[in-house]
Amino acid sequence: INAEYMGQDGQCAAGLQEYENEYIRPLADLLRPYSGVVPLALVIEPDSLPNLATNQGNPHCGASTAAAYKSGVSRAVQVLKQAVPQADLYLDAAHGGWLGWQHNLDSFMSVVQQLNIANQLRGFSTNVANYQPLGTPCPALESQGQPYCRVYQGAECCADPCNLIGQYNFGNNEMNFAQLLVSTAQRHLGVGSLKVITDTGRNAVTDMRQSCSNWCNIRGAGAGLTSTTQTANTSLVDAYFWLKTPGESDGCTQTLPSGRQCPRFDTMCASVDSIGSRSGEPRAPEAGMWFDYQVKQLAQNAKL
Repeated sequence: INAEYMGQDGQCAAGLQEYENEYIRPLADLLRPYSGVVPLALVIEPDSLPNLATNQGNPHCGASTAAAYKSGVSRAVQVLKQAVPQADLYLDAAHGGWLGWQHNLDSFMSVVQQLNIANQLRGFSTNVANYQPLGTPCPALESQGQPYCRVYQGAECCADPCNLIGQYNFGNNEMNFAQLLVSTAQRHLGVGSLKVITDTGRNAVTDMRQSCSNWCNIRGAGAGLTSTTQTANTSLVDAYFWLKTPGESDGCTQTLPSGRQCPRFDTMCASVDSIGSRSGEPRAPEAGMWFDYQVKQLAQNAKL
């Protein structure tokens, strides 16, 4: 959903109609025969609402765009839940390195609250297509009236490869972020039974980045725990999944493997941590395309 589909009413009407009729409804039709036959877990719009919640000052996130995002996500949940009522829907909530600051998480939950969809969700998805460490869950968010990792800085669960705790972000790993996420959801949404699923497809290595803000085709990453419901906190985290297929490119280098210039180049894919930014490394294909060099590196560094 974006402003290029702006309708005459100024609310991106054409884009919303296209989104529902050409994407959401065909997806619902595809899934409908499987409702009640096999378990279905649906991840709703990775990064969309986190972007909206944390970029409200961006001129590209004006009132019309915000209204379109909210309307589109709300409608997607309604249509999918109606078509496959037994499916578990998980609304994407980015990851601890993004929403782990309490003000960001409060902003995100404020947006979710406006959509009035909490009672149709099983919970939230985290770390989709990202590299944040899974980590070990702390036994509680707080101890002695302070954040747990302020009191027990040397605890295993307080390992902090992205140096987030010193920035007052206690989502230092995805297990701790899950606690923050659900606790904040309870306060904002009044729903006490929400759960989390986490993408572990590429987070086996925890210290391979110079900056954890880098996300594109990260050098030295490894495939993480394979999909399972046997999580470190089964009361909170339903499953680990390989949600983004390991080996799918995050985005292209400025020059494609063919030698052509990439039409969708993002400067984040030229970060110091990205494969292809060093001399002698292969160029990266466009997002979603198979990146053979990357998948072999993920396999080499895997901790399954």
